[in-house]
Amino acid sequence: MNSTVEEISFEICENADAQQLLPIEEGLNDFNDLMTGISDRKPLSVLLKSTKTGEVLGGMQGRSSLGLLFIDLFYLPPELRRMGLGTDILNRFEDEGRRRGCTAAFLYTISFQAPDFYKKKHGWEEFGRIDCAPEGTSRIFMKKSF
Repeated sequence: MNSTVEEISFEICENADAQQLLPIEEGLNDFNDLMTGISDRKPLSVLLKSTKTGEVLGGMQGRSSLGLLFIDLFYLPPELRRMGLGTDILNRFEDEGRRRGCTAAFLYTISFQAPDFYKKKHGWEEFGRIDCAPEGTSRIFMKKSF
């Protein structure tokens, strides 16, 4: 057996820290940069903050990369919903994506979350669905061209 292979081990983790994950992220980023000649990935967040305390109350986070915008997480507390804040957050996120040169955006939501918010109110379209637990629930993959 190759001596290099004999000197490795596997570890299954639930709470790997950022430092442990850095070689994976940097390795893949370096490979992608080499293959595409483009290094444009940038994180993006739109935070909704209390003007009294400065506390983050909710918002959206994701990233842009290779001309695409990705929404990873979006949360508003129940008491701040149905006030137009979600639309404002999404619009700011999309606008920044366009400013960065993105031509399309992608996300996944869960059927009990807010697929109609994206589809009916903001012009997103479903392009895939995968059933998940609990029964009757799906992860819904959506896209929007700019």
